[in-house]
Amino acid sequence: MPLRISDLLARSDLALSVTYDVPPRLLDRTIEAATVSDLPVPGKWLQGGELLMTIGLLLPSDPAACRAYVRDVAEGGAACLALGLGQGLPYQEAPAPLVAAAEEAGLPLLTVPDEVPFIAVTKAVFDARADEQREALHRAFATQRRLTAAAAGDGLRPMLAEWTAATGVGAAVLDPLGRLLATGDRAQHTPPPQARDLVERVAARGLRGSASSTVGGQQLEVQPLGARRLRGLLLLTGRPDDAARSVVPGLVSLLSLELERRHLRDEPERRRRSALLSELLAAEDPAADRARDMLHSVGLTADRVRGVVVEPEGGREAADDAAGEAAAAAAQEMAADLALAIPGGLVRVTGTGPGGAPGGLIEAVVGEDLDVRDVLARFAPHRPAGIGPATAPEAVRVSLRQAAGLLAVSRSGGEPAEARQSQASRLLLDLGDRRTLHGYADSVLGPLDLADNGEELIATLAAWLETGGAWDATSRRLGVHRHTVRNRLDKAMELTGRRLDDPDDRFDLWLATRIRRGGAAAAGTGGRPAPPPPPTRPGR
Repeated sequence: MPLRISDLLARSDLALSVTYDVPPRLLDRTIEAATVSDLPVPGKWLQGGELLMTIGLLLPSDPAACRAYVRDVAEGGAACLALGLGQGLPYQEAPAPLVAAAEEAGLPLLTVPDEVPFIAVTKAVFDARADEQREALHRAFATQRRLTAAAAGDGLRPMLAEWTAATGVGAAVLDPLGRLLATGDRAQHTPPPQARDLVERVAARGLRGSASSTVGGQQLEVQPLGARRLRGLLLLTGRPDDAARSVVPGLVSLLSLELERRHLRDEPERRRRSALLSELLAAEDPAADRARDMLHSVGLTADRVRGVVVEPEGGREAADDAAGEAAAAAAQEMAADLALAIPGGLVRVTGTGPGGAPGGLIEAVVGEDLDVRDVLARFAPHRPAGIGPATAPEAVRVSLRQAAGLLAVSRSGGEPAEARQSQASRLLLDLGDRRTLHGYADSVLGPLDLADNGEELIATLAAWLETGGAWDATSRRLGVHRHTVRNRLDKAMELTGRRLDDPDDRFDLWLATRIRRGGAAAAGTGGRPAPPPPPTRPGR
C-alpha cells in the first residue's frame, strides 16, 4: 500500500502532530519521498509528493510573506510541510501566520518534536517506500506466475481472465483489423468504440510501437502482438498500477506466443482454401452454380467478386537460391496475413513471379464491397498490386488476369492500380494540354495552396472524391477519424467557396485533384484509379 500522511501520523515513535484541523482527504495524500530544506523559495527543487521538513531558519514572519512561502511549496508539488520544533531552534511551536497560510492553501502542516530528528522521519518514509516496492515486486511475480500457468491452457481467454482478476484492468486481444478475438470479460463482444482510433493508429505501425490515451476519463492502451509480423493487438482498459505495469511486457510476450501458435495451427486451413482457389481457377469455363457454391463454402457470399494480385517483396530482386527461398517465405507470410483479413480467405501464392522470379505472386478473390485498398495498405504496404474489375464468380479468372496486367502500372505509379469499366476520365484528360490543365487546377485549388495545411486539405479532398464520398473509407485510407475528415472538408469548402453537394462544384474539384495527382500525364496508362464523374443536374 502507498504511504500516506495519515500513516506517518499514526506512528507513535515519530510523534508528529497536525497544526490545524486538516480534512481527511488531505491526510490521504501519498508521500513519495522526504526532504529537508530551509530555502526561502524551495518549490523549484521539488519533484512532487514530498514531505518537506524545515526548522524555519529563514521563515518570514509577516502573513503576506508566509502565504507566498506556502504557495511556493504547494505549487512545487509537496504533499505536506513539517516544521521542526525544539530547544535552540527558531520555533517551539508553529507560528500563527504559517498555520493560517497553510490552512488557506490546503497544505497539511505538521510539527516534528524536539526528541525526533529529521533523519528518523526520512528513514521512516524510505523504509515504507521500500516495503511498498517489495510488495509490488511480489505481486508482479505472482501475477506473472498466474499468467504463465494460464498460457499452458487452451487459447487466449485464460490469460486475459487471469490478468483482469489479478490487476483489475480490462484486457482484450484484437486481430490486425481491430476485430475482437478474445477478452477476459465474457460479456464483451466488441471493442469499446472510443478505442477505434487508437487501435487503427497502432495497427498501421505494425510492431514498431504502442500508444495510450484517455477518453471519457478512461485510460486506453494498445500494444502490438507478434514475433516478426503483426498478429494482433492487446487493448488494455484501465490504469495499471506499478506492479501490473511491470508485468505488461510478460503478458505481451505470452499473448504473442499464443498468436504465433495459432498462426501455425491455421496453416492446414489456409492450404485447403488455397487449393480451393486453385480448383476454381483451373476450370476454363466453370458452371455458375459450381463457382458460387465453392465461394459460399468458405463464407464468401457476395454476388460479384474481383481478383487481386500482389507482388511480394524480394521476388524480382532474388539473385540466388537463398534469396529466392527468403522471397518465397515472405510471400507465404504476406499471403497468410491477407487470408486473415479477407473474408473467405481465398488466397494463394503462385509458383513463380514475373520472369520466373522464385517469390511468385499472391492471388486473392474478394467480395466486391471489400475496401481492398485499405487491406493492401495494411498488409502489403508499398507493394505493386493490381485490382481486377468486379465479375460474376465464374468469371473471376478474367478479373485476376486483368489484375496481373496492372502490376507494371502499379510498380511505376507507386500505388495499387485498379481496372475500371469506364475510360471517360482518361479521355477527358487526354483532350487538354498540360499547361491548360494545370492552370485550371490552380484556379480551383489555389485557395487551398495558400492555407497553412493546404496539402492535407487537398489530400483529404482527393481521397473523399475517390471513395465516392464514403466517410468511413476515407477515414480508414487517411488513418484519421471521420470527424477529422468532415472538419477538413468543411474548411476546404469554406476556402474554395465550393459545395460538395453541388454536382458542378464536385466535378470541378474532382478534375482539379486528378490533374494535380498527375492524371493528365498518366493518361492512357490505365493505372491510376479514377471515379466516374458525378451526375449532372437534370436538363444539363
